[in-house]
Amino acid sequence: MSKPVAETRDGYRYFRDITTRWMDNDVYAHVNNVVYYSWFDTLVNAWLLEQKLLDFTQSATLGLVVETGCSYFSSIAFPDIVRAGLRVSRLGTSSVRYEVGLFANDNDIASAQGHLVHVYVDRLTRRPVPLPDELRRGLESIGVTP
Repeated sequence: MSKPVAETRDGYRYFRDITTRWMDNDVYAHVNNVVYYSWFDTLVNAWLLEQKLLDFTQSATLGLVVETGCSYFSSIAFPDIVRAGLRVSRLGTSSVRYEVGLFANDNDIASAQGHLVHVYVDRLTRRPVPLPDELRRGLESIGVTP
């Protein structure tokens, strides 16, 4: 397996700024790794809400996280602004793989990048279901060609 390489901003389709907080820093004076995963969740769910593709209280389908991963390249620390980039790299029948790039301040090279996989399930049965057409079209709009 090859070592991941930090990517540039131009590989991502949607961006959102995330403000670091004092409490995000750990004893090593940088943001603790667990915070990065909360940023992934924040970015994906903010995009879904802004696009009106999912109503978390009423939708018949829900996206459940089944896999995450992150590679770290350089530190982020309070009071940095994180410019989080999002793209979709794979669409399955009931799943989507989101890829995230986290850029500190105005840096063009990712400080970290990772992924999050959602499997969409029926709200009541929690069994996988095909992605709704409207959701699929939205996801395709931020998709990248492999």
